[in-house]
Order: sequence, then structure tokens, then C-alpha cells
Amino acid sequence: MLTEAPLLPVLTADFTSPAQWVAGRSWAYPDGGPVNPGDDKLDHLVPDAEYSRTGTFRARRRPEGTWSAGLLTTEGSDEDFMVRAGDVLEARVRLPREQGAWPAIWTWRDGGQEVDVFEYHPDNPDLLELTNHVRGAHHSYRDPSVAPGALLDLRVDFGARSVTWWVNGAPVFADRRGVGRRWHAHLIVNLSVSAGRFHPAPAPELTEMSYEVPALRVYRGTEVTA
Repeated sequence: MLTEAPLLPVLTADFTSPAQWVAGRSWAYPDGGPVNPGDDKLDHLVPDAEYSRTGTFRARRRPEGTWSAGLLTTEGSDEDFMVRAGDVLEARVRLPREQGAWPAIWTWRDGGQEVDVFEYHPDNPDLLELTNHVRGAHHSYRDPSVAPGALLDLRVDFGARSVTWWVNGAPVFADRRGVGRRWHAHLIVNLSVSAGRFHPAPAPELTEMSYEVPALRVYRGTEVTA
């Protein structure tokens, strides 16, 4: 008979590692970046380590009006890590305070396969956006623990039949749709900047913003014969 072995860590994020993460470009952006105005973003992706490799993801206003912004992805890295159906991702994040900040942890492959571990906009200070774009499920999670500057523990179970999100140790949404047994995708961690169509753009006097990802791990189970 088949039984499930305990989950084992298959990725412990080392944001300083160029073998694990590529900085400043992603095929989730047109032509790999550096800009994506069609998605209401002011980002101008930069490979500068100061913007992402410390685990603090930064954005700074540029003279022409876009923002130099930090993004890391496993896509195109030497290790080429991908999350798979059945994996569990855990992350600790400190939310930004600045209006216009748009932090996220998400997945991407070949023009889609997107599952958002979280998105956040400080103009909705108590709300996390949790979305399975693969099979069209979304939840707006509101809680007093979600706030500008808050430190949150997030978990996502990428189930084939249901994706489940946890916040601070409690399950908050199970979509009952899942990602399918063959799903797999790269990871993206980044800080975008809202352009103003869906959420307020940064105030003219604001020149810098950031959020932190102190820890990120992915766990995987294996079936063994008992």
C-alpha cells in the first residue's frame, strides 16, 4: 500500500544565490521586462542586489516617473526550481506601509500557471488577495492582523484538487478547485508599484518603498510503499 512520507524541505530560499534566483527579469513581464504598464505597474525591474538580494524588496522613483524595483525568480536560474502540485510553501513577510506598494509572492510558467501566495495594497490595509488563476478562484481575506508594517506567517498548500491558504497558523481559504496533478511553475518574489488604475499610485513626494521576506521554504511529500 502507498502511504505519504513527511513533508521534506526542497527549497530554502537563499536570495543571495544566483544559482537559485535570477534578479531583475521575468517572462511574466512582456519580453522579460523591464516594464509592464499594461498590468497597471510603474515597475522598472533592475538586477541591482540592493533591491532584492537582502530579502528586503525595494522600489525607488526614477527621474522619468517609473520606479526601479526588485524582483527575484527561479525561472532561468541554474537550479531552475519549480513548485509542483502537492507542495507546501511557507513564507514570513513584513507588509509595506507606503501607498502604491504592491508586494507579492506568486508562481509563473509559460504565460500562466499563476497562483498568488498573496498580494497586498496598503490602501486596503486589512486585506490580502489570495488567487488561483489556474482554475479561477479568488478570496479577499480581511483580518485585523493584516496591516501596514505587520509581520505575517503565510502558508499555501498547492493541492491538485484544492489550494489552501493559511495566515498566522490558521486556514483562511480552500478554493476546492486546485491546480491539477501535473501543475508546476517557477516562483516569483517581488515589489511592484501601482500606476493608479486599480489602486492609488504613490504620492508625488514619495521616493522609496519596501517590504521584507525574512524566510521562504517549500516542502514536498513523497509516496513510499509500506
